[in-house]
Amino acid sequence: MAMIDAGGIRLHVQRMGPGDGRTPHATVVLVHGLLTDSLASYYFTVAPAFAAAGLDVVMYDLRGHGRSERPPRGYTLDHNIDDLETLLDRLGISGPVHLVGNSYGGTIAFGLAARRPERTASLTLIESEPATAAWAAKMGGILRRVVTQLAHNEPDALAWIVTHRGHNTARLAKSAARLARETTLGRDIPASRVLTEARITAVRCPVLGVYGGDSDLVDLVPLKRRLLTDFRPVVLPGHEHSVLVEAPGTVGGHVLDLIRSVEGAGAGAGAGPGSAAEAGAGAR
Repeated sequence: MAMIDAGGIRLHVQRMGPGDGRTPHATVVLVHGLLTDSLASYYFTVAPAFAAAGLDVVMYDLRGHGRSERPPRGYTLDHNIDDLETLLDRLGISGPVHLVGNSYGGTIAFGLAARRPERTASLTLIESEPATAAWAAKMGGILRRVVTQLAHNEPDALAWIVTHRGHNTARLAKSAARLARETTLGRDIPASRVLTEARITAVRCPVLGVYGGDSDLVDLVPLKRRLLTDFRPVVLPGHEHSVLVEAPGTVGGHVLDLIRSVEGAGAGAGAGPGSAAEAGAGAR
């Protein structure tokens, strides 16, 4: 574990490698989602398999999340993209990396790929989309509900979550309520600068999209096919937005397949841990 100063904000970072003396053949950077999420969602799902497959795995808590610093303001998408870019600089990672983003983390990762294409080898969007005007409007509605239902009526909301989702989810929701209540996040994210269609189509690296078959985000697949030069969608039937934690082996296998295809045949012989060859049944 390390705390890294990323341009005036301290971010909590975890890093994993092969652990057997091998030199990692590529770096994968994992970016988590919003409010109830943290790097733990990767640490306990796909990160160990990625490290075992020979990758340098970088995970970090977004500003305001997990063990990272929680400033009272400064939560626009550009702030988060700045954090990611500065973090790579502080860690001395200069070459292209494989970016993996879950939910809001994918929007951050796509933003970096659009801003700095030379730093992006591939991009995986897990239940995620680029920042557009429609995305900003949707996020505004979601965050207003969080503030209204959770931050301003916390006891009743948490009691419902405990009953229907369990104590661990309630603990995460309590932290999310505090973040929404004590910072400008709820206002900053919907007000973020969004990408034009030209900026989206300018992303030329291979893009893997992983979606739950029961998620509304799967409806965006045709649009992404049209806008992105190399878009590779995977839809996992029977899953919704939490596909990363519900099907980590399948999700991780598809990500590893993408990275190997970009790095070439030498990026790792055989299927390896968590590969799609082992866990891809049911994907389409």
